[in-house]
Amino acid sequence: MKIEIWSDIACRWCYIGKRRFETALDGFAHKDDVEVEWRSYQLDPSLPDHYAGTETEYLSQAKGMPADQVRQMFDHVTAQATGEGLNYDFDSIVVANSFTAHRFLHLAKSHGVMNQAKEALLSGHFEKGRNIGDVNYLAEVAHTVGIDAEETRRVLSTDEHTAEVKSDIAEAQTLGANGVPFFVIDRKYGISGAQPPETFTQALETAWGESQKLTVLAGGDEAFREGAACGPEGCS
Repeated sequence: MKIEIWSDIACRWCYIGKRRFETALDGFAHKDDVEVEWRSYQLDPSLPDHYAGTETEYLSQAKGMPADQVRQMFDHVTAQATGEGLNYDFDSIVVANSFTAHRFLHLAKSHGVMNQAKEALLSGHFEKGRNIGDVNYLAEVAHTVGIDAEETRRVLSTDEHTAEVKSDIAEAQTLGANGVPFFVIDRKYGISGAQPPETFTQALETAWGESQKLTVLAGGDEAFREGAACGPEGCS
């Protein structure tokens, strides 16, 4: 069974959704037969490469949201993150465009360590106040997951993996995703948002059960009477 997950590193619910999905997957009896693939998405492509202010200031100024409303929203999200063992620190978040980081994730994918890189970037962004738009930081993450830092700097100095990121975003839109995280199971089931682990568990079990059934497109009793086939009572 294959599960594709569209998410953005700068998406506050995507890290929470990742944890909740992982909780469900860890308890899934067939988890060793599940392939997970991360896909790129950008909630706000208009984000600057780097914004000097805080996350609160950016949303207040750029999005027109009252500062008190933004802080209340952050308090709610922080509480939800804490429930999943995550330590969000919105005061230290560096506001930066995530496109380069998504290109780095595709480089990590080519090395077979995309999941590890994704985890590192989400933690760096939401818990440690690191700049996901900084190539030096991305090279640092690369080193921690076993990718040569200089190779990372070289790749990110070009437009390599730009097409892959854009293709992921376009495909999400084709599938009807209007937000992230967005989970797609075997291209048959879609789950939008950071749902509770129980929801993911039910989806995994439903999809697994469906994958084990054979849908007969031609045949059946009528075809048995009319065509060449053998059954419990003999051959026609």
